[in-house]
Amino acid sequence: MNRKLLALACLATLALSACNKPTEASKAPAETTPAPETAPAPEPAPAPAAEAAPAAFDAAAFAGTFSGTLPCADCSGIDTKLALKADGSYAIDESYQGKKDGQFKGDGTWTAEDNGKRVRLDPNSKSDDDRLFEIVSKDEIRMLDTEGKKIDSQLDYSLKRAAAQ
Repeated sequence: MNRKLLALACLATLALSACNKPTEASKAPAETTPAPETAPAPEPAPAPAAEAAPAAFDAAAFAGTFSGTLPCADCSGIDTKLALKADGSYAIDESYQGKKDGQFKGDGTWTAEDNGKRVRLDPNSKSDDDRLFEIVSKDEIRMLDTEGKKIDSQLDYSLKRAAAQ
């Protein structure tokens, strides 16, 4: 029984001594010698240049006349001539093939949207809806639906740039 008490007393002593704070004498003395001088850290390398941002769409440079024959629901086609002017205005002439009174003219303003991926025609006549065209290339635009989506059809909705006169 004495052995058990002795072992228990030793364990209690060890446990209690582990909880005591160290005395001042057991603390390591502070260094009195100055720290050696270190070389200054090298300057961080400059961050790599970000990819060049795409150039802004130049509407004035894109301006020009586009023409072609657009599909028609009740005729053989709509001969269309669209002049996008550098000042942001446009004029459109449409001729419905085989229709007696099928000549229509319109005008308004045009703007490039989606960083030059789409053209919006805003007619001066507020009874007419805006019209949207996808910019396929510098020489071709393609008519989009009223929501700005591609028209799902095998028919050709493209207008091509007319040669400069």
